[in-house]
Amino acid sequence: AEPYFWKAMPAAVQSIKALQQAFRDRNMEVLFTTIESLTLNGRDRSLDYKISGFNVPRGSWDGKVLDEVAPLGDEIVLPKTSCSVFISTNLPYILRNLGIKQVVLVGGLTDQCVESAVRDACDMGFLVTQVTDACYTMSHERHAASVRAIKG
Repeated sequence: AEPYFWKAMPAAVQSIKALQQAFRDRNMEVLFTTIESLTLNGRDRSLDYKISGFNVPRGSWDGKVLDEVAPLGDEIVLPKTSCSVFISTNLPYILRNLGIKQVVLVGGLTDQCVESAVRDACDMGFLVTQVTDACYTMSHERHAASVRAIKG
């Protein structure tokens, strides 16, 4: 049977596309993050990624934004080297420079990168909205458990 991830991702991508369009129509910032080491051998990635053997070398295809939701113009794309974009990038600095106090988080994996970003953004003083139908993970159970855990 096909893994849940591949079944859930297309619907999430469609939701992400709709959100992008709504933000762009209102001249609101659309920012991206990708998992991508800053080095080819991944020596800069988090300990978690090192232990799990997870490395997306700089410039590799796996580190690109999906074509269906690709950045337009000068939209910001930040490569990250840990689960949370707020820990392994300068995103908080960028958001503050842009005057952004509220963030809308989407993507995958719901129970890993997205959940980590939600928690860290809240701890850093940002108001957070997680659009759950624009998120996906490895199973429906994991997605639902993450959404329940992060609710608040």
